[in-house]
Amino acid sequence: NENGDIIQQLEHRISRLEGVLRLNKVITEFGGKIFATNGKRADFDATVEKCKEVGGSIATPRNPGENDAILYFVKYFNTYAYLGIKQSIIPGKFQLLNGARLSYTNWYSNEPSGKGEE
Repeated sequence: NENGDIIQQLEHRISRLEGVLRLNKVITEFGGKIFATNGKRADFDATVEKCKEVGGSIATPRNPGENDAILYFVKYFNTYAYLGIKQSIIPGKFQLLNGARLSYTNWYSNEPSGKGEE
């Protein structure tokens, strides 16, 4: 039917666009989630806002695969990445931006220290 044809055309176009974005190293995917960057440096608040503007949210790794997807950009752009994590009211403890408990962490030894080497 006509709706099926339109959906198939849209899926094809989306697939092509995703391919171009992957070639340009601005998106990667893991577990059905798409991770994206514009490769530009920004402060944390601007990053959170830009993610909201495009209908997404700042990356928060919930497993090793998602962590690797974020690390892909860190290595490719030779920079750091902000995560959707903040320090809780208990010093040295961290939580999601919405206040929920972290279910996954992958800190280096003696981290996080807040010095960019977490």
